Amino acid sequence: MANPLIVKDSEILGGTPVFAGTRVPIRILFEHLEAGDRLDDFLDSYPTVTRDQAVQVLERAAQSLAKAGDEAAA
Repeated sequence: MANPLIVKDSEILGGTPVFAGTRVPIRILFEHLEAGDRLDDFLDSYPTVTRDQAVQVLERAAQSLAKAGDEAAA
């Protein structure tokens, strides 16, 4: 993959999934949103993450949840 969205590398935060090109764990985005923060608040706190990266992660999560829901209903 030429430009991955999420990187999981044992050399970066012990293999914690991070936004590609950063050391920001993906879980931090979800923690901010769960706490009621806006996406802009997260992006202001972590300027190495682009809006496009964050939106793509959220879209990918939504697709995974929808697929899991469809499979559970089948």
